[in-house]
Amino acid sequence: MKKLVNRPEDVVRESLQGLGAAHPDLVEVHLDPHYVVRAGAPVAGKVGLVSGGGSGHEPMHAGYVGRGMLDGACPGEVFTSPTPDQIYECTKRVSSGRGVVHIVKNYTGDVMNFEMAAEMAQGEGIEIRSVVINDDVAVEDSLYTAGRRGVGATVLAEKLAGARAEAGGSLEEVADVVRKVNDHARSMGMALTSCIVPAVGKPTFDIGDDEMEIGIGIHGEPGRQRMKLEPADQIVDRLLEPILDDLGARPGERVLAFVNGMGGTPTIELYVVYRRVAERLRQRGLTIERSLVGSYITSLEMAGCSITILRLDDELVSLWDAPVVTPGLRWGA
Repeated sequence: MKKLVNRPEDVVRESLQGLGAAHPDLVEVHLDPHYVVRAGAPVAGKVGLVSGGGSGHEPMHAGYVGRGMLDGACPGEVFTSPTPDQIYECTKRVSSGRGVVHIVKNYTGDVMNFEMAAEMAQGEGIEIRSVVINDDVAVEDSLYTAGRRGVGATVLAEKLAGARAEAGGSLEEVADVVRKVNDHARSMGMALTSCIVPAVGKPTFDIGDDEMEIGIGIHGEPGRQRMKLEPADQIVDRLLEPILDDLGARPGERVLAFVNGMGGTPTIELYVVYRRVAERLRQRGLTIERSLVGSYITSLEMAGCSITILRLDDELVSLWDAPVVTPGLRWGA
């Protein structure tokens, strides 16, 4: 194993210290317990927005803390859910009195710990709305979940709900945007190689040089099928067809197309993938209104990609275009 680390047990703490040192104008990093909030939090009169999950998926979630996106993020250890006390302390820190929305990926530990933290915060008079993201169409249950996994739609929900909160939306309005994104988005991913968790020191799974895994999870969970490697266009078709079938998108609809790298895929290859996605969407009579291409929800150094399609309307387009200033995503400001 070759990694740019000191001691594996210090990776998350030292990475958070680096994030804080690089972006002191955007974020404040707390280390006992670990959580990240936007600089100057809480923002007076604003609904708070908090998400979190295991580290190793950067820039999600801490990289999306800032104006127009998250108010706080709770990073657990690598591929490990954040603890209730992390989420509770972060929630209190961003609360301005108008309530806090929790965006929770559908992983058993995340759901349980966010529920516990919400109960603790509500006990202190903070109104909480929790919305679970479960957009992955690959499998119905996995090693980490009961039901579908939460993946790429999480990034979109954080951006869109963050814009609604920044514009002064109520607690219900912000939570409704998260629900809408989850209802209108579907995702599926694939892997060419495994990742290596620093504390483990060896690949999470074995895969041949001529093989790929279709429907892989962001922690390296098994997908739908292990098979021989195919050209990029065929891989895209294998991912995109189940997404569109499950989404039920009809000709004439507008969509956001999100091609995401899993951490070890060069940008040149992601645009090869996007080219085929755009071609197939046009053939289905869908209009790509907005797009996002890059590594935004990763799995350490895993090579592979995921595709997320979000059905758009005027509200979501407006929220997508709203300014965002975070370490991992920024435009319009």
